[in-house]
Amino acid sequence: MSDSVYTQLLNLACGAFLLAAVTVLWRRELAWIIRIFAFQGLALAAIPALLGIHAGRWDLLAVAAGIGALRAGVLPHLMRRALAASGETRETQPVVNVAASLLTAAALTLLAYAVSRPLVELEPSPATRALPVGLAVVLIGFFVLVTRRRALSQVVGFLLLDNGITAVAFLATSGVPLIVELGVSFDVLLAVLVLQILTTRMRAAFGTTDIDDLRELHD
Repeated sequence: MSDSVYTQLLNLACGAFLLAAVTVLWRRELAWIIRIFAFQGLALAAIPALLGIHAGRWDLLAVAAGIGALRAGVLPHLMRRALAASGETRETQPVVNVAASLLTAAALTLLAYAVSRPLVELEPSPATRALPVGLAVVLIGFFVLVTRRRALSQVVGFLLLDNGITAVAFLATSGVPLIVELGVSFDVLLAVLVLQILTTRMRAAFGTTDIDDLRELHD
């Protein structure tokens, strides 16, 4: 693979990765949000795959396959099961409306580029030049986590945050060891399984997974 093709494909994968995070803020249908997350998982898997092909590192291709299976297959499947058990279809009124959320996402992306600029200038390779994308997804994931009211939407925010951290690790180091990625992936899988059980029990006990409604019950 030539350097120009590698750079273009890496930029395309990173662009799709960031676009998926922004689209989560735009859509309110929970089923669509899960589909978008699965698409982002494929874009994330493409990053180590391209790094591995370009560097001739087959361990990165194994990591990419594992990421694709987990974050575009297993995790979305678990979230669909939780969604079916909850009986909910849409996100309720978020703390920040859609228009303001998209503007905030643009501001967070600019902030990510500004903050990571010194790191990019240290080694201006194609991978490090895409580093701000991963950092932007981290910030957007945290924003989703604190502004959405449905428990499932907050799970997606947590997973966006984790995807962003994973992308930063790959882009900053040109790949992480397989054992490290396996450990992180199992931790994420365990967290989603626990959150799925909690979401199902919240729905069965209180009839809703709206965090504000549950807070009112506590008060």
